[in-house]
Amino acid sequence: MCRFVIYKGTSPVQLSHLLTRPCHSIINQAFDSRLRLDHRRPINGDGFGVGWYDSVQDEELGNQPCMFTSVTPAWNNANLIRLAEKIKSPLVFGHVRATTTGSLSLDNCHPFVCGKLMFMHNGGIADFHLIKRRLQADLSDDIFNVVQGNTDSECAFALLLSKLPDPKAKSFTTRTLQQAMLDTIATLNRYAEEAGIIEPSLMNFCITDGESVIATRYISSRHDEAASLWFSSGTTFSEYAEGGHYKMSKADKRENIIMIASEPLTFEKADWMEIRTNNMVVITPKMNLLQIPIVDKFYVSPSDPAALNRDTDFAAAKGLLSPRKALAPVQPRDNAPQLSI
Repeated sequence: MCRFVIYKGTSPVQLSHLLTRPCHSIINQAFDSRLRLDHRRPINGDGFGVGWYDSVQDEELGNQPCMFTSVTPAWNNANLIRLAEKIKSPLVFGHVRATTTGSLSLDNCHPFVCGKLMFMHNGGIADFHLIKRRLQADLSDDIFNVVQGNTDSECAFALLLSKLPDPKAKSFTTRTLQQAMLDTIATLNRYAEEAGIIEPSLMNFCITDGESVIATRYISSRHDEAASLWFSSGTTFSEYAEGGHYKMSKADKRENIIMIASEPLTFEKADWMEIRTNNMVVITPKMNLLQIPIVDKFYVSPSDPAALNRDTDFAAAKGLLSPRKALAPVQPRDNAPQLSI
């Protein structure tokens, strides 16, 4: 399946430091993924996309994100390599695609954009053909016409837009985006239940308005593991050895950089932490990082032994996770925030 990376920083980053230079950059993950074993699509060669926001606000240009997408393999696109060396941004979305649903076209390349909002998905909505008409019927005409491609991912984005009070607003609160994400997941689960769909859906979603970032690691199952998702934070992200060997440095307690990725961009184990299954990660405009459980019928508390033994076979068969041992026990804080849907 797909891979994605998110960067948010207090200072702009040169895109090449995320996309091309690291030895395990998202471009290299396109053909050398370490956390997926997908025999259907062994490489992510069905197009790519990168979206970013200008570091300087210009009223004439507007606040919409810039986009560059292509149906060529990311590692073989000279224009991407050239652009990555000349563009800096404080907020970047990058995505490489291995299609299993939807045709190979520019319209199906992530990220998807509406106004100042940008959205990506890694995973798949189970038996989407059984709920597609139902989903589309619940959209307003304006939002229905936002959809240009034929993927489950873009339809999920449209559904999320329908949960916002005004999807083309000039600004959104972090809480508004959080609630829209929760409502989207709950609605997709309801559609699946009404259609009698048994197979779990893998919903690693992420959305940003250029200020806040909301990402989920989610599966509609109490027993199966979700697609992989990691985060890293620190003060600097830089190359420490030739050959594209990068690391995240922490000079103090400040979070100048936060990255979320399907796979770590470095081989430094201390740099990355795995996001817990059925959790939401929130990056606020002030660079606060929150990891919040999504409490619904598929949520299993980390203190429950079942949470430590989720089966990796389903996600591994989809090419979204390598089989591995169960996670170590985690005792949640008594005051840890939770979200219910």
